[in-house]
Amino acid sequence: MVVAHDSASALPDCLAALTREGVRTIVVDNASRDASVAVARAHGAHVIENARNEGYGRANNTGVRAADTSHVLILNPDLILQPGAAAALTAAARAWPDAGLLAPRIHEPDGRFFYQPRSLLAPYLTNPKGVRALPEGDACAPFLSGACLMAERALFLDLGGFDEEIFLFYEDDDLCRRVADAGRALIHVHGAVALHGRGRSSAPEPGRTFRTRWHQAWSRAYVSRKYGLPSPSLGMLLTNAPKALLSALAFRRAGIERYGGSAMGAWAALRGGSALAREGLVREGSGP
Repeated sequence: MVVAHDSASALPDCLAALTREGVRTIVVDNASRDASVAVARAHGAHVIENARNEGYGRANNTGVRAADTSHVLILNPDLILQPGAAAALTAAARAWPDAGLLAPRIHEPDGRFFYQPRSLLAPYLTNPKGVRALPEGDACAPFLSGACLMAERALFLDLGGFDEEIFLFYEDDDLCRRVADAGRALIHVHGAVALHGRGRSSAPEPGRTFRTRWHQAWSRAYVSRKYGLPSPSLGMLLTNAPKALLSALAFRRAGIERYGGSAMGAWAALRGGSALAREGLVREGSGP
């Protein structure tokens, strides 16, 4: 299951690896303006075309509903499974039947492997200081990255899939929380390896940094409110707005986008704005 948006440059390696692993692939295309659909079809994927960019979670939910397997593998287009990874994940799902989500050992471009020692939403395996002790084998985890997840399809659908109020960011934290609350384990599968070309899922475009930072700030506030945690919005606004102003005075476009995006996302959350409304997916004040 791959969600694409202007991902033509990343898809070939991703889809070739899935084919090598014997994984039947569904690509949900979020209104790409490049050759993503043609590339996906050329690699034998079943393609579902969205008329507009529905966001990461909503598009994945569409793909999972279209699947017909007991487990689904959700991954970013810039993630490349290494030989044997799919088999290792499948074997782990059989070995750990209480697992609701499983994830491979994800190696970043700098060679380190990703392992997040805590989550904003984790009420289990708490690690307040974020001490990073890397696992040396399969292990229960407080969080698994949405860059690559194997999910039990029935459980995923029973829980409502990814929260469709979220356009981008923190949908994986939210899903991990709900899976754990349902009494199911989150398993890091050490023997399954994947390479992650972080940031290569979509082609660069003007305003991308602003949009990314907006959604990061808004989504963090949304999931905090959803689980009764203190809102980070006011602090984020007070931290980032002065930096955005200084960047504007210094004509630093990168700073304006970075800090301005965070400030505006926090401000939108404070005034009750919607990520879906920002993306034109729903009118302000109405339901999804």
